[in-house]
Amino acid sequence: MRCWIALLPALAAGLVAGTVSATALENWVDNRPVFESDIRKQAEQEEAERAERRKSLAPVVYPKFMDGGDRPEIKPAEPPIVYFNQNEEVGSIIVDTQNRRLYFVLPGKRAYEYPVSVGRDGFTWSGTERITRVAAWPSWTPPPEMHKRQPGLPITVSGGLRNPQGARALYLGNTIYRIHGTNNDRTVGRANSSGCFRLTNEHVVHLASIAKVGTKVKVLPFYKGGVSQSAPLSSLFSSSSNAEQSSAATVSR
Repeated sequence: MRCWIALLPALAAGLVAGTVSATALENWVDNRPVFESDIRKQAEQEEAERAERRKSLAPVVYPKFMDGGDRPEIKPAEPPIVYFNQNEEVGSIIVDTQNRRLYFVLPGKRAYEYPVSVGRDGFTWSGTERITRVAAWPSWTPPPEMHKRQPGLPITVSGGLRNPQGARALYLGNTIYRIHGTNNDRTVGRANSSGCFRLTNEHVVHLASIAKVGTKVKVLPFYKGGVSQSAPLSSLFSSSSNAEQSSAATVSR
């Protein structure tokens, strides 16, 4: 009995440590775990502070017709692959607004996972659309409602590195919304757009190479299916079983 009592503090410490490791990020500051929720909260607070500072400043007036600048060749960057616990339509796109992730569904309950920026408060939306156009170095024409919110914007910006649409744009149905690149990587992963979904240029070039016109895009407030960073054990067993069956078939021939 005394041995069990002596072990209780150690067991409790192990449970706490397990909980921390499951919910904390890999980086630590001052011997304390840094949680993703805290990072997100700080980013949102910083964005709100910047928005308040912008209100106190005189509006920036851009040229009416703005040159987007250079259009270099952008090398695509393949994002990590994650695993779903349920079947999704292969070749479709799922946008998880709450977690700021975009998934391109692959066979075998797998998907490419891209960090993405989403609409800020008042500019989020959900629904199903299809990609109707894919453009390289697209021009940008701010809609009238954006001109009302932010006077001084250009009438149009040609495609290029200075264009906020980035290296590629995937147009969603007949809406004004797009999945596109960016001229500022720091905005990716935040809720700061006017309803579009923003990826790094390297990621959007990769996505545009596999997502064609007609691809279904589901925009969800929250993806309810499970997502894992590692393959489930069931898939490992099925893979080994398939390998054994294939080997047996080869021997029988």
